[in-house]
Formats: sequence, structure tokens, C-alpha cells
Amino acid sequence: MGSINHLLANNAAWAARCLQENSSFFQDLAAVHSPNYLWIGCSDARVPANTLLGLKPGEVFVHRNIANQVPPSDLNCLAVIQHAVESLKVKDIIVCGHYGCGGIQGALGIQGVGRIVHNWLGPLKDLSLRNQEDLDAIPDPIRRANRLSELNVRQQVLNVCQTSCVQEAWKAGRELSVHGLVYAIEDGLLRSLDLCISGQGD
Repeated sequence: MGSINHLLANNAAWAARCLQENSSFFQDLAAVHSPNYLWIGCSDARVPANTLLGLKPGEVFVHRNIANQVPPSDLNCLAVIQHAVESLKVKDIIVCGHYGCGGIQGALGIQGVGRIVHNWLGPLKDLSLRNQEDLDAIPDPIRRANRLSELNVRQQVLNVCQTSCVQEAWKAGRELSVHGLVYAIEDGLLRSLDLCISGQGD
């Protein structure tokens, strides 16, 4: 039988360190939830939002799924975006993909995936077909997958921008920007795709 007792011990040690640094840390954290950022990222365990951004618990609202997708039919993701925009009043939404993404490689047939994951990756397969000429010009399969990671982030940024809650926020004159980033696990650095949409005019 598996055990997670070591994880509970790790948690207790972490909580003790937080209290040692700031005796009111958890009281302050429990009192208010007002992050400025929504992070939509990949479920990959090597891409933890708070750690990469250098932010503390409570400073970033997070949604993760395989290959950081924002499909118009995903009520879970749409609910997260709506709550972040309408209730938490975030000012920035970050869509972050990463190089070496298993979901991207699965969509390109570079690695195998299960049946449910295969269905989930359908929009990525469509995206790769729409950009087949661009992708076919890249002979190296890893670099080709990395390019699709970038194209995917761009598509998901557009999908976020097309949600009704983001559109309504912009119509109301709210300060809200949607950004596209890609993370390189090899060096730990986030890369901007120079994609920032801050209103319907963009």
C-alpha cells in the first residue's frame, strides 16, 4: 500500500517555516483572496505557476490541463476564467505553454497517448493541420513540436479573448490583458511571444 506520510511531513515543515518567517502568514492568507493574475498552463508537474513567477500562495489563480488548452466547450476552464474576471477582478490572464510538452508531442504523433487524451488533443491536431506547411518546413521533430507549442499558445490566447466574460469586461472599460508565454524547462526561463491583447481593438 502506498503512503503519502512523507508529503504530510513536508507540509508540516513548510507551514512551520512560513510561520517562522511571518507569524500571521496563514491568517493573512485566509482573510483575503485577491490575486491579480490568472495562469492557464499545462498540467506538467515541471511547470508550477507560483514557483516560475516568483509569487507567493494567493498571488496567482491557476487553471491547468494537458497542453494548456482553452476549448470553447470546456465548462471547467470557462468557469475558472469567469470567476477570475468577474469575481476576483484579475488584471492579467497568462496563457503559458512549454517546450517538450507531452500533449503537443502526442498531437503530432511523436509519442503515444491514451484514448481519452487522444480525444482531448483533437483541437491541437486541427491546429497542426491548419499550420501544416509551417510545421513541415521544420525537419527536426522536437523543434517542430516546440513550434506547435508556440502556435497553440497563440490560439489559446485568442480563445480566452473570445470568451463572453472577457469581452464584457472590455466593453465595460475594465483593465484586463491576455498574454502568451512559453516556458523552457531546460533553462527555467519564460519567453514572451510578444502577444498581449488588452481590448477589442487589439
